[in-house]
Amino acid sequence: MMDLLTLTEIRRAASRTGGSAVPARVHVQVESATPKLTREQQPYCELTLADACDRMTLRVWSDHPAYKTCSALSGHEFIELTAEFHTHSQYGLEARKWTVRPLTDQEKNELLQGPADLRAKQQADWEFILQTMQMLGDPRLRALCDAFLNEWGERFRRAAAARKYHHARRGGLVEHTAQMMRVAKEIAPVYPQLNTDLLIAGILFHDSGKLWENQFSEKGFVMDYDELGELVGHISIGLELVNSLWRKLSAENAERWKTYSPPSEDVRLHLLHLIGSHHGQKELGSPVEPKTPEAMALHYIDNLDSKLEMFAAGYATAQPLAPRIFDRVRPLPGNLVKSLEKFRQSSDAKAAAEAELL
Repeated sequence: MMDLLTLTEIRRAASRTGGSAVPARVHVQVESATPKLTREQQPYCELTLADACDRMTLRVWSDHPAYKTCSALSGHEFIELTAEFHTHSQYGLEARKWTVRPLTDQEKNELLQGPADLRAKQQADWEFILQTMQMLGDPRLRALCDAFLNEWGERFRRAAAARKYHHARRGGLVEHTAQMMRVAKEIAPVYPQLNTDLLIAGILFHDSGKLWENQFSEKGFVMDYDELGELVGHISIGLELVNSLWRKLSAENAERWKTYSPPSEDVRLHLLHLIGSHHGQKELGSPVEPKTPEAMALHYIDNLDSKLEMFAAGYATAQPLAPRIFDRVRPLPGNLVKSLEKFRQSSDAKAAAEAELL
């Protein structure tokens, strides 16, 4: 029996074979099944298939034995695809000599849990976020973060950080947020002028609107479209969300919050600025550009983590062009080149160096 792999594992294997086919099985959810016509007006069906980390397109031609079966799919079904996989320079991952069958309930449940390593990473990231929130010194920001996570935590854990370019997977927003917090905590001692509490809270909320804009269904890998996300966008949703939570908390703690410094209204305004400016430029969707050190730091931390994630994904899935060179992954500016390996010393050279010191 062929190995059961994830779509990402198949992409990596196909990129290493230099054009040779990779025989494998993959368990996926049907994200969409769209009837189409060729230039010659012949019918075919285009399936978009997704697992926990990746997606591919399967074109089912009208003369394929499974054409009627695939054309009858309505979306959100779970199937096993057995095929010889290869990468196409224009169309990406493709399948040849393929067959499909429905997944059993047990296989479906195992698929929904995601790969074990991804589950472990996202759980660790989630726990890191919770721990980091409890370390905030400003009780107003800590209460705000707690209220958000208590009300929307499960939805947060399903959301993606983007639809396409980075962390575009179920739980990707948790990974992105946790990594940004790690970076912020590392640079804070180097830039003591930063208000770390504000920066950390801004990181938690900067993409909070993506709980609606990039939301996965409760039991599946299909990223649904939401009317609020489409009409308002994640930055505006995030601003409204923080204002709503803040009004409720400030009413409940009015007398106590009056004794805190800086004034609560200043804290609210600066947090809103971090959310509103995190894209960095108005032409990229921010209603205002960064005007405080914390806002500028958040923008660059966000940009750094998203871009490095694109590099990592590109090395795994992009078409190789030459040794250590890969095809461009948009929106990165050009072809990818593998990083210089870290310095390491052979055991013989290390022993000789140690002997010289004796």
